[in-house]
Amino acid sequence: MRLDLHFLGAGAAHAAALGSASAVIERDGAPWLLIDCGPDTPDRYLDAYGEPPAALYLTHVHLDHVGGMERLFGRLWFDPAWRGRTRVFVHAALVPWLQGRIADYPGVLAEGGVNFWEAFRLLPCSRGFWLDGAWFDVFATRHHRPGTSFGLALRGSFVFTGDTRPIPEVLAEQAAHGELVAHDCALHGNPSHSGIEDIEREYDPELRARLVLYHYGSAAEGAVLAARGYRVARPGQRLALPMPWPLRADAG
Repeated sequence: MRLDLHFLGAGAAHAAALGSASAVIERDGAPWLLIDCGPDTPDRYLDAYGEPPAALYLTHVHLDHVGGMERLFGRLWFDPAWRGRTRVFVHAALVPWLQGRIADYPGVLAEGGVNFWEAFRLLPCSRGFWLDGAWFDVFATRHHRPGTSFGLALRGSFVFTGDTRPIPEVLAEQAAHGELVAHDCALHGNPSHSGIEDIEREYDPELRARLVLYHYGSAAEGAVLAARGYRVARPGQRLALPMPWPLRADAG
């Protein structure tokens, strides 16, 4: 089995040219799991794979990460072959916020008679979830407010932080086995996002060597980060992932 991480977009909310930050885990060249669904993500996904995602994980509910859900709803609902097929994994704590953000508009269709989630299979989780025989860990990150953002990890293979400030105490556990770590980072940090000085202060050299930085502000900003010696995700880029470790005894 071969695993790759395909970045559909790598930009911060204001960096439209870089695409909404989202990525696809590919297994043997086929899409396995989409991470986040910003405003342009459904179109980028369809351009890459020719059909909607079969599985989607949402890190948090800021609109640059869920703003494409309404468009995806239309694509699924009006295709009987896809209606109700796409599994949406989201931490249970986010379900009320997700409902309020994208599914509460009165009358999802003008004709009425349709509930938003009928187009999907909504699967709330807490510690993690099973997908096609693999266990994915879900963990809290540090973004905006406590309990509002959650990263994703496949033990031994990768960690995808989602939007976050530095979380060294979390990655000491989630990224302790040589995983590639896709990490939020721009030139300058703020109360919701990591800056490069935060990264260099909080993480040791061994972990920094495994980072792939995304959610930055512009192509020029990405070039500055790369010049400092970091791998920087580019829209459309694919990175080979290590093979995951065998399932833990406590998985699931």
